[in-house]
Amino acid sequence: MIFQHKTTFIRPTSCIPTVLVILILTGCATVGPDYVPPKKSVSKDWHTQLKGGLTTGEMDPQTLAAWWTTLNDPELSSLIDRAVFGNLDLKKALARVREARARRGIAKADFFPTLDATGSATWSRSNKDTGSGKTSDLFAVSFDAGWELDIFGGVRRSVEAAEADLRASHEDLRDVLVSLLAEVALNYVEVRTFQTRLTVAEANLEAQNETYQLTLWRYQAGLSDELAVQQARYNLENTRSQIPTLRTGLGEAMNRIAVLLGEQPGKVHGELEKRESIPVTPFKVALGVPAEVLRHRPDIRKAERQLAAQTARIGVATADLYPKFTLSGSIGLEALSLSNPSSTGSWTLSGGPRITWAIFKAGAIRQNIEVQSALQEQYLIAYEAAVLSALEEVENALVAYAEGQQRRQSLSEATQAAQKAVELAQHKYQAGLTDFSNVLDAQRSFLSFQDQLAESDGTVTSNLVRLYKALGGGWTSLPPDDKK
Repeated sequence: MIFQHKTTFIRPTSCIPTVLVILILTGCATVGPDYVPPKKSVSKDWHTQLKGGLTTGEMDPQTLAAWWTTLNDPELSSLIDRAVFGNLDLKKALARVREARARRGIAKADFFPTLDATGSATWSRSNKDTGSGKTSDLFAVSFDAGWELDIFGGVRRSVEAAEADLRASHEDLRDVLVSLLAEVALNYVEVRTFQTRLTVAEANLEAQNETYQLTLWRYQAGLSDELAVQQARYNLENTRSQIPTLRTGLGEAMNRIAVLLGEQPGKVHGELEKRESIPVTPFKVALGVPAEVLRHRPDIRKAERQLAAQTARIGVATADLYPKFTLSGSIGLEALSLSNPSSTGSWTLSGGPRITWAIFKAGAIRQNIEVQSALQEQYLIAYEAAVLSALEEVENALVAYAEGQQRRQSLSEATQAAQKAVELAQHKYQAGLTDFSNVLDAQRSFLSFQDQLAESDGTVTSNLVRLYKALGGGWTSLPPDDKK
């Protein structure tokens, strides 16, 4: 063995008292602050007045976990199931979990001794003028072991930080899932909304074409002037011009769904081309209380675990202020021949405790502790910001959902009135009792109200999706990970 340290051989028995003292001390001190979860007080009730079917009743965990089933749309459920297994962002988040788990394993490895094996072979030949001119061989092999005792808890804090990072990566995965499911649903609702608006535009196009043909016939019969014909024509073409825009939006929404599923754009066009109605929201939605949001939102739990990890890193940095105790030993053999090493070689054996202590580093260690403490403060602020952002998102979703239903009701009544106005205007025009401009205005208003009503139907459903996302719904649909 070639031993690299300048030391004298110490008998193993003489090390026993020192080792015992070190072992007694092991585990008695863990430097750095112990983590205390932050307490964030929130209001007992929602600030927004609940209406439109919203209640403060206890939230059903199963409903929140699979909120999309409340829309009773099998196609949407199928798309969401496929997204869970195909989405690339979700796969990336899963890879981050595996990375964090491996890093935790690296941190835990510092609890255990290390063992290294080395071997070498050297050939040398002296000059004939100054020596014998013979060739000599030297073969060496050794096994070196070392174990750093975690006296002041630096390794324990490192493992604590790695464990918290792993839990944060799990929450990040769940947060990605919450966003993914909401995006799939929002784009699906957008697809059905564009399809409904296309149906409305095409139906109005057909009706306006009939009006155009009627005004053309009356003009040719000498019953009206050319002005009515041209007015009917530009009204018809204006409606026709809206259809390409709606088709473009429909195609883009379908392509987004395909990408969310991890598929190439165009893959879902076939199964979604059949026009279906916009999913209808349930009559009542139970929200629970604001405090439940803190428990359900993965992003808040992620921020809390990141704070815990950073708190532990202060302990890792603080441990550098104290000495490090290491037990080391080695055994080796040096021989002149490989054929019979025991007769031509010599055995070496060494071992003993070692203490290292960074006495002077110009304040670098304490500055590193200050760095880690400042980072902890930043993570605490990030946690508080995550809580406020979550509550804001829920409050905004509550307002949008309730007021959206109010708007839909008004648009529904306006659409019915506009339809009646079209019928009356057409009858009066055919009887010669009114000008064609009244028919034109009535038709334009009817198309506008129908289109707005279709958009409003989609908006109400989309707002419900955003509300469930704000409540942290859907992450429990991820298959459980048994690995800890």
